[in-house]
Amino acid sequence: MTDILIAGGGLAGSAAAIHLGKLGLSVELFERGRFPKEKACGEGLMPAGVAALERLGLDSSTGAPFHGIRYHLGRRIAEGRFPESDGFPGSGRGLRRRQLDRALFQLAAQTPNVKVHAGALVQTPWVEKGRIAGLIVNGELYRGGLVVAADGAQSRLRHLLRLDLPPRRKRVGVCMHFRLAPGSAPTQIVDVYLGRGYELYATPLPNHELVVAGAARTTCIEGSLEEQFRRWCSTHLAERLEGAEQISDLLAISPVSGRARRRFLPGFVLLGDAAGFTDPITGGGMTQALLTAELFANHATRRAPTADHWLAAFDREREALLQDYRRLTALLLWLALNPALFGVALAGMRRLPPLFTHLLGVAGGTRRLWSADLRHHIPTLALRHDLPAETP
Repeated sequence: MTDILIAGGGLAGSAAAIHLGKLGLSVELFERGRFPKEKACGEGLMPAGVAALERLGLDSSTGAPFHGIRYHLGRRIAEGRFPESDGFPGSGRGLRRRQLDRALFQLAAQTPNVKVHAGALVQTPWVEKGRIAGLIVNGELYRGGLVVAADGAQSRLRHLLRLDLPPRRKRVGVCMHFRLAPGSAPTQIVDVYLGRGYELYATPLPNHELVVAGAARTTCIEGSLEEQFRRWCSTHLAERLEGAEQISDLLAISPVSGRARRRFLPGFVLLGDAAGFTDPITGGGMTQALLTAELFANHATRRAPTADHWLAAFDREREALLQDYRRLTALLLWLALNPALFGVALAGMRRLPPLFTHLLGVAGGTRRLWSADLRHHIPTLALRHDLPAETP
């Protein structure tokens, strides 16, 4: 019997399979599609994610580096850089998902103790004596000591096991890829444009490419989704995209955040986006997938896969790992609903670069939200009532 069966060969599933295989557990990895394939994603890997990718054995230097994030609210701009941290690079990387997902799946296929299956439809979990004991894949039963559902935001297994919860917010995500005009100046920063009810993200990619991603409340979409997306681009990126070649169709996903009623059952655990995912406003989705996959593998290899008591400990540690991401995401979403306050926040970030750097460290996965660095600057921020009023 295989130690661990994994449904879903994306970032979380492939990363978990690689770590588990290297640590000596037998793994079978099932991917419904075939690589390469596109995915609606902002495609920015934060510094902690870059470090996690390198621990897997993949060279992240093929990605386009970005050293921070620049926020735009009308004519107000605040730019910050990721902090330098021991054990972490000082920059993130822009990476095409079609290439990154394929590279991880191929590395999983080459990892000892791991067997991969492409074009493998996971139809249903197999239950014995009240415990998930296997998967039905393309009509065939595969038994395993533990079943992992890493089958994405719209997880089939989560739905079949009635673990779905409705999203708190109705938002849609879109993205499109461009090859910039020859001679246009590349950037090494992610630009975030804040509009009424939406955000637009521009992330540099290798080969002089750019991914433009948007996230918006569904009530803010007027006309077709593609028409709305192009209006956003013409409002914020007309000059940058002048002469650019569109190299992908519009990709969309909805909802852009999700929750699970429970994240584990006897013999079963949800991983990656299947376990619940935060809104992309902080850009940490890819990084979170890699970090939680590594955390899961470290727990699994210390216990027998058929023993379920450790799943609760893993889930608690996962929740602690993601807690700061979620708090920062909630704060940014609240500010996005209040543009005037977001303007004040941007002014504060410009006045207090160390605070901005600290918060980018939280978004990048290299710092905790509440630390000595942050406490040092909060009193200063609270006293800055003299911040000038600005108009967009």
